[in-house]
Amino acid sequence: KVTCVEVVEAYIERIKEVNPLINAVVKDRFEEALQEARQVDKLLAEGPGDDYLEEKFPFLGVPITVKEAFSLHGMPNTSGLVNRRDVIATCDATVVSRLKQAGAIPLGVTNCSELCMWYESSNRVYGRTNNPYDLQRIVGGSSGGEGGVLAAACSVIGVGSDIGGSIRMPAFFNGVFGHKPTTGVVPNDGQFPIAQGVRTSFLCTGPMCRYAEDLEPMLRVMAGPGVHKLKLNEKVSLEKIRFFCMDHDGGSVFVSPVDKEILQAQKKVVEYLERDLGVQVQRVSVHKMKYSFQIWSAMMSSKDSDGQDAQLFTDLLGDHGKPVWPLWELMKWLVGMSSHTLPAIALGLTEKLVKLNRGANAKLVSMGKSLQAEMESLLGPDGVLLYPSHPTVAPRHHSPLCMPFNFAYTAIFNVLGLPVTQCPLGLSSEGLPLGIQLVAASYNDHLTLAVARYLEEAFGGWVLPGK
Repeated sequence: KVTCVEVVEAYIERIKEVNPLINAVVKDRFEEALQEARQVDKLLAEGPGDDYLEEKFPFLGVPITVKEAFSLHGMPNTSGLVNRRDVIATCDATVVSRLKQAGAIPLGVTNCSELCMWYESSNRVYGRTNNPYDLQRIVGGSSGGEGGVLAAACSVIGVGSDIGGSIRMPAFFNGVFGHKPTTGVVPNDGQFPIAQGVRTSFLCTGPMCRYAEDLEPMLRVMAGPGVHKLKLNEKVSLEKIRFFCMDHDGGSVFVSPVDKEILQAQKKVVEYLERDLGVQVQRVSVHKMKYSFQIWSAMMSSKDSDGQDAQLFTDLLGDHGKPVWPLWELMKWLVGMSSHTLPAIALGLTEKLVKLNRGANAKLVSMGKSLQAEMESLLGPDGVLLYPSHPTVAPRHHSPLCMPFNFAYTAIFNVLGLPVTQCPLGLSSEGLPLGIQLVAASYNDHLTLAVARYLEEAFGGWVLPGK
């Protein structure tokens, strides 16, 4: 009905209209995108047949955006680090290459937090990204630019990565869908910083999008040959799923209590499932979830199977250059002289403390392994857990510094290796997105994706900001 050029032009116009407010796209490739759109229209005009095209290029002519931490040929790849501001990608990350081969057309790259290790997308290279539902609020991190650009209808689908909730928090704060796949299926290579040692099994690359039905085809393309592990061809009978529900983590002292409206939204989901599917949603209380932040932190800094220490964040801040001294950077920051953000400096200071308590860390790592076994056993081949995506709706700018550990609600599932889909559930009384995490046992991504499609139909999914 429309040409590919018309579609790409419409999205370019939308970015030009909205981006000055939200600052989500940090570098565009509009000229190249239009050139690629013209090639798509030429291919369609030559008409090799729709069935052939659909199989070979499932995303033919679809505009996409990519988190700046991923290599996209010709685009910057700084991860918000000032001393990488001149780094331009000379190739594509594997997932980016696979989406391009499937016909997708990248419009540009989107903002992230410094070194992808904080949940506000702000850095000294590109500045701060604002939430399209309220410019005074955060988009989350580290894939925050991606969450904001999708919510503002500047892109259709996007590429994110997640080591502590970096896909799911921005998806939640911006009212879109995000999926953290089962660990080890979608390749992570081609992003900076790249996980090393034990962290390679916690980092996940996954799809973000406005519409639930796009998650599965994106996941198929991004996973490539590894996709067979995910059972995406299995038909899901929602009535046969065993549903579980946890309202909160059990009351960790490090984390805010869950907002009433988030609990209310979760309660509505439970009632709807019970009424519409005739299932019984079982309330569970998994005691170890109370220690989510401590478990994540200990497992992130543990040695790998070869006895190698986890990479230090301060080494990454230096990016193979001069070492960074966090205390000195803090002094410089206080007088406006540091090229690093305060959260990055704080993380550099605290990682030294974590190393001091090896005995407590070993206990927490062991607790994490036991929690993983407990969750796998609880969920089994047919279980889905409903769990808050975050204790609060999108916070105001800078306020995460006061509650730095709230990301524990998403982070715990990275170290457990479980697949999780963040699903939007309409807006709060303040007009901010609500949502829920859908969690399954390893390799049962097909269950959470099916429930996400079902809840989108029931609760409306993405809502246009300012509507």
